[in-house]
Amino acid sequence: MKLRVIHETVYHYTPAVQNAQHMAHLRPRTDLVQRVLTHSLQVEPAPTQCHTMEDVFGNTRAFFSLPFTHDALRVRAESLLETSNPPVAPPGEPWEMVRERLCYRSGLPYQPAAEFGFASPYIPRHAEFVAYARESFAPGRPLMEAARDLMSRIYADFAYTAHATDAGTPALESLRLRRGVCQDFAHVMIGCLRSMGLAARYVSGYLLTEPPPGQPRLVGADASHAWVSVWSPPPDGEREGSDPAGNTEWFDLDPTNDRAAGEDYVTLALGRDYSDVSPVRGVIHGGDHHVLQVAVTVEPATASPAAPATGDAPADTAPLTPSTERENPG
Repeated sequence: MKLRVIHETVYHYTPAVQNAQHMAHLRPRTDLVQRVLTHSLQVEPAPTQCHTMEDVFGNTRAFFSLPFTHDALRVRAESLLETSNPPVAPPGEPWEMVRERLCYRSGLPYQPAAEFGFASPYIPRHAEFVAYARESFAPGRPLMEAARDLMSRIYADFAYTAHATDAGTPALESLRLRRGVCQDFAHVMIGCLRSMGLAARYVSGYLLTEPPPGQPRLVGADASHAWVSVWSPPPDGEREGSDPAGNTEWFDLDPTNDRAAGEDYVTLALGRDYSDVSPVRGVIHGGDHHVLQVAVTVEPATASPAAPATGDAPADTAPLTPSTERENPG
């Protein structure tokens, strides 16, 4: 599948910002199941400095500086990608065996996946996660079978409610509320897996959505998305060839939609939780109040251009600090 993704973020500040430093995760990753063909990033007003680098998780980060007065900021990323269906996840080893492989033992090789088993800023390891997850993790159950059951339970037990949480809501609060958006569903599932001694990553990206029958695809009507990547290695002695990042050992599950990720998903960045991969964040001087507008378009590259959206672009005007962007996750 060939997909075009346009992600536009606009801030309006009152009073004007005097100077600003920003960081963006807006370039999709290239891996075994997706390849970036073209990518562009436009910033208005034009920054005095702009450069990119790879972070510790292999994501591309862009840094840009605006050391001058401005009352608005527009960041537009456009990407063209080829995607394919990822390998189907095998049932995997019993989850307890995978947990043991993540335990530290003196003299044994370091397991890179272990870093995704620890607590992170939004996701603690906690007994409440264990209590919720235990129903899915019967003794001896294959890991991916247990993980898929956990995903389905979150999908059934939690209500998708757009404004029940915000960008800073901790995973434990989302678990107690039993409601939220895709960021919260992903955080809760990761919290359950890590609290059971397993490794899981937070994945940010996009999902191709189809408009209602007879309706045109609208520019900006889509949203960013989030899901979970579970570490499920092949049994010792049966390791298949994989790329250096070990992507064949990671399998993506989407608790918001109760399904595995497919060729209609675009991976933007991955990390421990949302704090590692927020699309746009920064430090500003001034701009005590702001309005945030986010418009995302995901469409087949062979499709006719999307029809212009009517009305305002999707916006989230919840009380956020200027340093963190919260979108309308899909």
